[in-house]
Amino acid sequence: MKVSLITVCYNAGPVLAETLNSVLEQTHPDIEVIVVDGASSDGTTDILERYLPRLDHCISEPDKGIYDAMNKGLKVATGDVIGFVNAGDLLMTPEVIAQVVAAFERDRVDAVYGDIIMVDENDITQVKRTWRSGGYDRERFRQGWMPPHIATFIRRSAYDKFGHFNTDLRIAADYEILFRFLYKHSLPTVHLPEILVRFRLGGMSNGSVKHVLKANTEVRRSWGLNGFQAPPLLVTRKLWSKVMQFFH
Repeated sequence: MKVSLITVCYNAGPVLAETLNSVLEQTHPDIEVIVVDGASSDGTTDILERYLPRLDHCISEPDKGIYDAMNKGLKVATGDVIGFVNAGDLLMTPEVIAQVVAAFERDRVDAVYGDIIMVDENDITQVKRTWRSGGYDRERFRQGWMPPHIATFIRRSAYDKFGHFNTDLRIAADYEILFRFLYKHSLPTVHLPEILVRFRLGGMSNGSVKHVLKANTEVRRSWGLNGFQAPPLLVTRKLWSKVMQFFH
């Protein structure tokens, strides 16, 4: 089974090499490595130049935001399964993709998701939160649940059938695409109870209060875009699930 791993970045020079190393050291023998850079100006392109012989695709040009960049990666991906390892994030061990592939083959599903740890932006040894996703149940979306996008791997055939990221959403397009695939279209899905990714805090939807509020507005909007009415306490439950991550 071929797996495409897409890394999107912009001015990520200090952390990009670490991310690419975690991808390139994977033991699974068939991985397509794709990098989409938004025309960085901080030395990122110099780092990419060093890794170029080991990349299957490298796109460096201006984009319209992170989800536009992700869509560019999806357009060139040829793997049976696709995952995202964004600049700054790390696959936990060299066996992660092998574990994911084994889950796909064992359970004959279209999506596999795992767990993540969230670490200090400047010190990845400091674990701030742990996101234990729990077993899969489509109805958990109604309680504000979603799997961590960065630890979710989906067959390319699902993207071909149900579409790419909705770039009208600036912060929560990752929620919308998972809601569309897993809830609206009931994609066969399984939880892999392993920590798959070390995620640096500080991304768009985890930043300022303004960003958090906008993200939650887009979460509710995602339901309407897919023809559903959002549950009344959806955002409250979603925020509570984040609070509980501090206690795992």
